[in-house]
Amino acid sequence: MLSRRVTLTDVAKKAGLSVSAASMILNGRPDTRLSQEAHDRVHAAAAELGYRPNVAARGLKTNKTQTIAFISDVVATTRFASGLIKGALSAAEAAGHVMMVLETGGEPKRETEAIGAALDRQVDGIVFAAMRARELFLPDMRIETPAVMLNATNSRFPHSVLPDEYRGGRAAIQVLMDAGFRDGIALLGQSEAKERELFRSATVAQRVAGIREAMADQDLEFVAEVSVWLWEPDEGYQATKRLLRQKNPPRAIVAMNDRLAFGAYQAAGELGVRIPEDLSIVSFDNDEIAAYLRPGLTTVALPHEAMGSRAVDLILHPEPATESLIPMPVVMRDSVR
Repeated sequence: MLSRRVTLTDVAKKAGLSVSAASMILNGRPDTRLSQEAHDRVHAAAAELGYRPNVAARGLKTNKTQTIAFISDVVATTRFASGLIKGALSAAEAAGHVMMVLETGGEPKRETEAIGAALDRQVDGIVFAAMRARELFLPDMRIETPAVMLNATNSRFPHSVLPDEYRGGRAAIQVLMDAGFRDGIALLGQSEAKERELFRSATVAQRVAGIREAMADQDLEFVAEVSVWLWEPDEGYQATKRLLRQKNPPRAIVAMNDRLAFGAYQAAGELGVRIPEDLSIVSFDNDEIAAYLRPGLTTVALPHEAMGSRAVDLILHPEPATESLIPMPVVMRDSVR
């Protein structure tokens, strides 16, 4: 048989104080005008009895449940963007909030159910997150709860948190400039000529713009641009093999993501091309495998943890509707000479 829940009245009775006095002390009121000894008695009584505040009852009084919903497509069930939820969880915990994690797989029916579940529990805010940065389409439901788009955009909810891909693209080129490269640079994963009419996403477009404008600022041109629609290791491997077998192979590669770079490593190793002595590689994302390659891959990181933390901060401390761009740090390893 379950024991009765310990109430505030029980704590006050054991401490020999009124319920209102015990409540002020346990809620941390700075102006209780009660002695330190009274404070100690209340906290000792609460600890001895195992008292836990009734969050639901408090929520009825304050109209706050200290709960934030994190609704995503596959962020929680894949490793590629787990930093988003890690950062959000840390920020929520630091603020004394609980996070309700709901995964939808990107399925409209499950999205509707997840939003309904969050609203039914009167969460203080909703973070809508996507594994890959994109425009996120949400069910046509009435949502009056504060909401922030994380690694995503949506016309109904103007608060969004995204990586600063434009400056990230510029940073990748700067890495090669600092290493003394002025020619012999190839772009792996995107081609201006072949993709002029194609659209991947707004964030990819910003990454490409940063790369190309940084090159133009230095009056430089790529010696080769290889369009690859699927940014996966095998495509990177095949494309890099073709590049390295040319009469004048590139001396440096800017890979559009780390998975393409993994394939480039395989191709270089198979052809006896040394990294970084013969071929330097800089990439994007900072996939966890990048640190385990030999030599380690220099990459411009997606700041997922900082993004998750920022999204929760916007829920807890609302600001005028805006797009928050989080800097992408360069992670220097050993793939650039």
